Amino acid sequence: MPKSIVVCKVDDIRTGQARRFFVLDRNISIIRIDDNFYAIGDTCSHQNYSLSEGTVMAEDLEIECPKHGSTFDLLTGEPRSLPATRPVPVYTVEVAGGEVKVVIE
Repeated sequence: MPKSIVVCKVDDIRTGQARRFFVLDRNISIIRIDDNFYAIGDTCSHQNYSLSEGTVMAEDLEIECPKHGSTFDLLTGEPRSLPATRPVPVYTVEVAGGEVKVVIE
């Protein structure tokens, strides 16, 4: 059964920023672009590096791994550039009452 977990307040993340949160048993990167929030697995599928430390590319809805430059689609988790070839998980985000929640299934 899916669980909706509060991870932070809306104002805790600036637009264009990514932050890592430990939710249940996983590291998840929450990314804010304007009033939209995205949640993906925080670990690069190429070499276990934190994606939340990378660059958010708002216009392309991507985040770039700071280690080797792979980029990941914020909507699908699919890699858009090498060296990563495997996707990272994506999660549904709910925003209500000034809180950001991640749905874990």
